[in-house]
Amino acid sequence: VQLQASGGGLVQAGGSLRLSCEASGRTASIGAVGWFRQAPGKEREFVAAISWNLGNTYYADSVKGRFTISRDNVKNTVDLQMNSLKPEDTAVYYCARRLGSRLSETPSDYGSWGQGTLVTVSS
Repeated sequence: VQLQASGGGLVQAGGSLRLSCEASGRTASIGAVGWFRQAPGKEREFVAAISWNLGNTYYADSVKGRFTISRDNVKNTVDLQMNSLKPEDTAVYYCARRLGSRLSETPSDYGSWGQGTLVTVSS
């Protein structure tokens, strides 16, 4: 399976962006999809995850209440709606697949990492 993230851009603090992760190939092998981000000089960190079949969700505390993850099993996409953006949300955002459906915040539990999309939030 291949994943491709899109939708990044430049936005002012308090604004919104919607990222999309499109899956292609053997989508039947997807148990869960996670969004992660990596800011310059920092480690990759967990943002949100969703189980592919049941749609269970899990969020990092730093984005809870501001970001919403959703999936469309027909279009094979997982979106990340980001509201009330802050400068500290600036990062390259990546999506990745997990074979199992258990939601995890550990990057090494995921594979098939797509190319990231840059989100820049100006103050």
